[in-house]
Amino acid sequence: MFRTEAKTIPVFWEAIIIVLAIVGIMSASIIKFDAPPHMPILIIITLLIIYGLLKKVSFQHLQQGMVNGAQSGIAAVFIFFFIGILISSWIISGTIPTLIYYGFSIVTPNFFFAIVFIITCIIGITIGSSLTTVATVGVAFIGMASAMDLSLALTAGAIVSGAFFGDKMSPLSDTTNLASSIVGIDLFEHIKNMAWTTVPAFIISIIAYAALSPKHATASLTNIEAFQATLLSTNLVHWYALLPLVLLVILSIKKVPALLTLAIGSIFGIALGFLHDTLSITAILDVLFNGYVSNTTNEDVNALLNRGGIASMFFTITLVLLALSMGGLLFTLGIIQSIFAKIESSLTTARSVITGTAISGIGVNTLIGEQYLAILLTGETFREQYKKVGLAPKNLARAIEDSGTVVNPLVPWSVCGIFITNILGVSTIDYFPFAFFCLLGPILTVLFAWSGKTLSKI
Repeated sequence: MFRTEAKTIPVFWEAIIIVLAIVGIMSASIIKFDAPPHMPILIIITLLIIYGLLKKVSFQHLQQGMVNGAQSGIAAVFIFFFIGILISSWIISGTIPTLIYYGFSIVTPNFFFAIVFIITCIIGITIGSSLTTVATVGVAFIGMASAMDLSLALTAGAIVSGAFFGDKMSPLSDTTNLASSIVGIDLFEHIKNMAWTTVPAFIISIIAYAALSPKHATASLTNIEAFQATLLSTNLVHWYALLPLVLLVILSIKKVPALLTLAIGSIFGIALGFLHDTLSITAILDVLFNGYVSNTTNEDVNALLNRGGIASMFFTITLVLLALSMGGLLFTLGIIQSIFAKIESSLTTARSVITGTAISGIGVNTLIGEQYLAILLTGETFREQYKKVGLAPKNLARAIEDSGTVVNPLVPWSVCGIFITNILGVSTIDYFPFAFFCLLGPILTVLFAWSGKTLSKI
């Protein structure tokens, strides 16, 4: 059933106690002590090794379990390196600043919530980071909503929905790359397949935000105009800067492998950068590794552009490798198998397997509050079950994104939930009912499963 052979199988109640202990350690570390998720995972790995030794499992088998887990994420690691490079090159070329500039051009006070949703979608796809989108343009929109005396909860809901739409559908997103990699499918095939649930969620969301938006409102757009003026002053906003995006779309349509697509897009972006800036080879290599550094007078614009580079991926890469190593230990010790054996008998149809996937993704997000683990553990656990019911792997990738990536910001004690609340000043509970896109993700994936529509067979 599982790629990592279990060296021992604990009884069900023992496995449940271990899982609850893991949940407790993760939750207390992240929520109470504000620790980065790496630390509780390292603590859990140490405790699992001790548990394994007590169960007479050799250290060599435990170590091999960790190695097997980490190896499953190597493909994602290489993609993450190239994502960091692509982001840097697209700032040098002006692609990201130009997209942001034109996105702000459609802001008007009327239909405000719908416009907020659309622009955060555009920027989210452009930079591939939901939290960066929230922390930059999201803060600007909260300020505008406050000036217009509009609902901050609704504004925050639209910001979160748009940001996580981008996080889910962007080829630059670490979660999107992780989901496709852990399941073993092409990145662009994964994004294309996600459209079946993502597009309906997008349409429903934009209709809802348009309906809830004020039809007549007046307010100063000074913040947005300041953003645009600062972007123009960088000399990075040019029409030709959109060509790398066009190339990316063409390569994805041609089904060029993600790694090659990212590499080609990066080279093209660097080449375009020479049209409006003379950079030395030393400077380019520094930006590709350490990321772009913006020195404008607008700190929000600096926060938006100060990103990219291989170094910016280290946090994600180390977290992924640690989480996968922990997952490898859980499988080596038979903990996941013991729990899964109790429910496996009921997972005999496509609808039940996808429903189980959605419930698991929501459960890991709710109990542990970490979206990477929601993707990693759910993907690894259900991989073989999808084969048994004749479903293609891309169905699993879509289900874990619909219930893993977009659910995390809805949990008050999750990594994303805590971050967003601190940045926007709006509690998770307040914006929860207005994050329509995030709420629709797991609902639509289960509805499509039970209808049998859009499911790909092996």
